[in-house]
Amino acid sequence: MARKIFIGLIISGLVLLSFWLSAYFYNKSVSDPVIHKTGKPFYTDIIKKTVATGSIVPRREVQIKPQASGIVEALYVQAGEPVRAGQLIAKVRLVQSISGKNNDMINSNNAQNLMDNAGINLKNAQIEYDRQKKLFDEKVISEQEFNRSIVDINLRKEAVRTAEANMLLINRGILQNSGGVANEIYSTVDGTILDVPVKVGSSVVERNNFNEGTTIAIVADMNTLVFEGKIDESEVGKLTEGMNLKLNIGAIADKSFPAELEYISPKGIEKEGAIKFDIRAKLKLTEGIKLRAGYSASADIVLDDKKNVLAIKESMLQFGKGEKGKDSVFVEIETSKNKFVKKLIKTGISDGLNIEILSGVTQKDKIKTPPEQKDKDKEKKN
Repeated sequence: MARKIFIGLIISGLVLLSFWLSAYFYNKSVSDPVIHKTGKPFYTDIIKKTVATGSIVPRREVQIKPQASGIVEALYVQAGEPVRAGQLIAKVRLVQSISGKNNDMINSNNAQNLMDNAGINLKNAQIEYDRQKKLFDEKVISEQEFNRSIVDINLRKEAVRTAEANMLLINRGILQNSGGVANEIYSTVDGTILDVPVKVGSSVVERNNFNEGTTIAIVADMNTLVFEGKIDESEVGKLTEGMNLKLNIGAIADKSFPAELEYISPKGIEKEGAIKFDIRAKLKLTEGIKLRAGYSASADIVLDDKKNVLAIKESMLQFGKGEKGKDSVFVEIETSKNKFVKKLIKTGISDGLNIEILSGVTQKDKIKTPPEQKDKDKEKKN
């Protein structure tokens, strides 16, 4: 009797378990229907723009370099000070090389020899003049012969003066090259000192055909600043000179500055695997606003601007193959609750969030918003 009861309990448990498993798997197989989000087209303003990155620089920047090599003896300016053209900014004590000293000695000796020879020739000419004058006074020679001696002694005197002048110039050059005379450096333009990269005691090299020379100071006109930046080749064809720009400077938050595009490079330069074109824009600063050279900045350039156009969220767009296998853009329009049909559309400009609709939908249509990636993953799990 007890055995029959035990067997009955086991059979009852198995039946209940089978019912429970059936209900469990049925509930797992039947999931709640996915309710898609929808949105309607709307009218709005769309501004299509691009961004060029660059920096603020002076339009005119000049590097002041010495005309002779030497050692900086004195500096009369520092960064940030205004200067005028012709203002003394530094003094360089010249240092001569060994070869230069040898050349100076040779030139000095040659000039001394020329001066000595000119003196000897003058003495001989003086002796000859005195003799010819005595003979002329005694009426032994003609006046024509006496005039020759006058011309000769005058030429000899002139040769002595020339030799003395050459000797003086050579001695002055030797004095300057040996450091006895300082080489003064003057500003060539009006402006502001941006940088003085040398210090007193620093060695500097002259500017010549084979060397750029050492920069003593950098002078720039801070009243005429420009924006210099680069723009991608895909956008450069849409730019024209005279377009208005809005500059955003990283060091000055919550403020933008107007500018006007004045130059677009005719040649692109490859940078980081892409072709970039240089652009330059003139800043339109109001009185009292001062900027510093070297500020990093970005320029917002308006490429197209449309007012009150029909638009949808760009996230509503879907892409696929249309008729004849061509790429097409479409949206899914709700026909009844949670029922959608595909509709091809034509689009216009976009600002990255909203996109203009030229044809295909109306303001009354409810357009399906495709699920985000996390929602897609959730659907797959279900």
